[in-house]
Amino acid sequence: MRIGLFATCLGDTLFPEAVKSTAVLLARLGHDVVFPPEQTCCGQMHVNTGYQREPVPLVRNFAEQFGDPSIEAVVMPSGSCAGSVRHQHEIVAERYGDAGLRTGVAAVKAKTYELSEFLVDVLGVTDVGAYFPHRVTYHPTCHSLRMLRVGEKPLRLLRAVEDIRLVELPEAEACCGFGGTFAVKNAATSSAMLRDKMDHITGTGAEVCTAGDSSCLMHIGGGLSRIRSGTRTLHLAQILSSTRTSPHVLAEATR
Repeated sequence: MRIGLFATCLGDTLFPEAVKSTAVLLARLGHDVVFPPEQTCCGQMHVNTGYQREPVPLVRNFAEQFGDPSIEAVVMPSGSCAGSVRHQHEIVAERYGDAGLRTGVAAVKAKTYELSEFLVDVLGVTDVGAYFPHRVTYHPTCHSLRMLRVGEKPLRLLRAVEDIRLVELPEAEACCGFGGTFAVKNAATSSAMLRDKMDHITGTGAEVCTAGDSSCLMHIGGGLSRIRSGTRTLHLAQILSSTRTSPHVLAEATR
């Protein structure tokens, strides 16, 4: 299958290893991964902050970059960006776009997936040949859980990883408090939610907290680092791309 990889803003600027790991994993599974070089932000942060007209050029560019019929699927290591493409782009196109944009958005929406749902629902795999001999807990991010409804798909993938010690996260479905600009506009509430999330994570004794969104991992990881918890954050793609012959080496945790 020919797969178009969308890097996302955070993947491009702060967490490139999550994007690289996604490409490595998909290529290892036998697929042709392409990276449209003119891709930009999907416009999610604009829409989430109430600016629906402003991201029209971004939505149009996304539809043009990934609308190539030879690209059979668009995959990204982000539930929030996939949710934006699948739900918000249509809203923007209907309200402020033209007929061409609406057609392009519909075509790309139909083939866009977050990584875990692509692996499980489209490729039909849960065991991707990963190896990760560490104690791990999983945080389900809000957009993947509530907008995309990926459910247990990430956990099914993690349970199949060789030598992983997967521990359940108490109150896992509670938001971590990030929410993009929510964390800035409502800093006190965001920080309180983060403290609760960190308490649950550290209580598991996990070496690693993983998730499918770099944004949530940035928020959680920053908090865990500040309290010197010893728990690292790592994107789901980085765990799934780790193998016995090319294992992921954990960075030293802040204590």
